Amino acid sequence: MTGYPHVFQYPFDRLREEGFNLKGHWNERFFKNASPIILELGCGKGEYTVGLGRLFPDKNFIGVDIKGARMWSGAKESQESGMTNVAFLRTHIEWITSFFAAGEVAEIWLTFPDPQMKKRNKRLTSAYFMAMYYQILIPGGIIHLKTDSRFMYAYTTEMVRSNRLPVLFRTDDLYHCEEEVGKILSIRTYYEQQWLDRGINITYICFVCEKRDPFIEPEIEIEQDAYRSFNRSRRSAPASGK
Repeated sequence: MTGYPHVFQYPFDRLREEGFNLKGHWNERFFKNASPIILELGCGKGEYTVGLGRLFPDKNFIGVDIKGARMWSGAKESQESGMTNVAFLRTHIEWITSFFAAGEVAEIWLTFPDPQMKKRNKRLTSAYFMAMYYQILIPGGIIHLKTDSRFMYAYTTEMVRSNRLPVLFRTDDLYHCEEEVGKILSIRTYYEQQWLDRGINITYICFVCEKRDPFIEPEIEIEQDAYRSFNRSRRSAPASGK
């Protein structure tokens, strides 16, 4: 991906020595506009990054992931399609404040992240990450979580409740929801379709990230996802109907 002008790969040593020259200047130096910047953290193949970029040409989208082999798909597609409102950043999410300045990001998408059922601080909606997101979001910045994991949805719902964060919308069964969800939720990733084929509901919650000092972790027991114990070949297989 080194040949793609819209892909940025920064190892920690380079970041420590040089910093990142687009931090605080993404709009003026890269996108060349003043449109809102929206991140997809843990973007995988970049399906949501590219899909949202097509749906909303008046906004800028940046997919963030550490696995370049996955990200290459979205980078290649957006490059070949001539999209100018899409970029990709290869880095650890834990370093995100090194790449974006305070108030530089309007929204954050978390699409099907690993629920990290045994490692609380690695969950992308944990108090640890929420404090990080608040640093780069605009006032009233929005976070979206779309997930097949009942555990992740329940945990995030409790985190939002514990911190009294305003909820804009939520549902535990997105594609059978009575309310109109709109085109923003119509994009289906490769793995999402596999969960749907197996009869697993997709959940969604959208909330405002307000300042909390500190963000509080929910102190409740949450039932874990049994199907997460399947090996990858079985998890990726369509439902057999049995």
